[in-house]
Amino acid sequence: MIPSVECVGITKSFPGVLALNDVSFSAMPGTCHALCGENGAGKSTLGKLLAGIHRPDAGTITLDGRLVHFDEPRDALAAGVGMVHQELAFCEQMTVAENLSLGHLPRRRGFVDRRAMCERAEQLIAEVAGADAPTIDVRRPIGELTVGQRQLLQIATAVGSGARLLVLDEPTSSLSEHEATHLYDLVARLKARGVTLIYVSHRMHELFQLCDAVTVLRDGAHVATRPIGEYTEAEIVRLMVGRTVEGYVRQWNDTLLDHAAPTAVAGNTKAPRLTVDRLSSPGKFDEISFRVEAGEIVGLAGLVGAGRSQVMEAVFGLDPAARGTVRVDGEAIDIRTPHDPMEHAIGLVPEDRKKQGLVLGLSGRENLVLPTLSRFASATLVRRPAERTVTQQYFSRLRVRAPGIESATVSLSGGNQQKIVLAKWLAANCRILLLDEPTRGVDVGAKAEIHALIDEIAREGVAVVLVSSELPELLSLSDRVLVMRQGKLVAELPRETNQDTVLREMLQ
Repeated sequence: MIPSVECVGITKSFPGVLALNDVSFSAMPGTCHALCGENGAGKSTLGKLLAGIHRPDAGTITLDGRLVHFDEPRDALAAGVGMVHQELAFCEQMTVAENLSLGHLPRRRGFVDRRAMCERAEQLIAEVAGADAPTIDVRRPIGELTVGQRQLLQIATAVGSGARLLVLDEPTSSLSEHEATHLYDLVARLKARGVTLIYVSHRMHELFQLCDAVTVLRDGAHVATRPIGEYTEAEIVRLMVGRTVEGYVRQWNDTLLDHAAPTAVAGNTKAPRLTVDRLSSPGKFDEISFRVEAGEIVGLAGLVGAGRSQVMEAVFGLDPAARGTVRVDGEAIDIRTPHDPMEHAIGLVPEDRKKQGLVLGLSGRENLVLPTLSRFASATLVRRPAERTVTQQYFSRLRVRAPGIESATVSLSGGNQQKIVLAKWLAANCRILLLDEPTRGVDVGAKAEIHALIDEIAREGVAVVLVSSELPELLSLSDRVLVMRQGKLVAELPRETNQDTVLREMLQ
């Protein structure tokens, strides 16, 4: 049988970086073929070459036995190649329906048929998200949706293109476990139609559930390609990172206050580090109240659209419509802009790192010191050597893979960009840290290190609020789990809770 796609000797360089070096692999029709590797190993670059976003410096790409050369993404689409990007890209001022119909707008009597366009968009969303998913209004501007909702729409866009070869780059990184199951069903249906899928994911269980074969990359080079049955999870990880990586198991802090009992503000009892009281935002969430002790990690669980990220943004001053009370160590603070919580040592690792977490045109050093720039300033001068010392310290601590600390952030892989977002708040010595999907797009080795870092900063007395779409991550790190559903806080669960209980509360 002729391979659906075959890459031979693919090499690709960017300024200062050899992204791919003589990489070869092939995938058969109707199969799901995984690409694995650490952040910066070349997985996304290889996917973008297949999608016509980049052109190889050397090597050949063959589709169904035919040699192809793509000068732009339109050429790849015409050849039947679609891609779901790790970094979401939409026309944010246009509606959901318009985005899903770009390039093939339905027409009637010379005009755009908006009814047909909306019906097609609703059908595509239902196919990807499932009938039980929260409804997405296809007439809304796409910029008003959450990252998780936009990720679902990007998958729908690629599926709707009718591609015979579909590249999925971290397609479940912003989806909950429940929502991801609909994608797994979709993958099975696409394979049955003869569609070939190139699947990039750091979630090991997905590879063994979905994929027929796995290609491992390390430092831009091909390491191995084998059927999935010839791998174990430990073997894939060892090939990816060149060493054995053990998953981090949190050592629980049993000295925390009894969470079942209310904490008094007056008297001899110390106030909670963070208290949120009756926080509401019209159309987003309603009457949210919780507290977090110093040294405690509180998880927020919920489906896409439940309001988890919106609550975090409101606490950090990103929602001017939010009303309610936020206290730090018992003192109510007036939050009008992000400057106000930052003045009280509150930091936010946002869900959308490109829009809210980074200035992509700046270097890694410049991004890392943004929250703490005054620390390095003397009169009108900035002490660059001190900046470089701190930046290098956190680049090493989080194993940021970059040509140097002065490299443009936009040139780094998504996972390494995420590490810089986390590093800048660690360097700011926050007392309260709001973590929204802190390991999104991060490889398995770095994920264990970030888990250890989160535990470490909690043990240093930082209060942590953690949002994660990966229930194992949420349950392994959190002292308590708060469950949100349709903008309301519906349950508080102890750390011994299992995944089934959390899912049941999310879905009721």
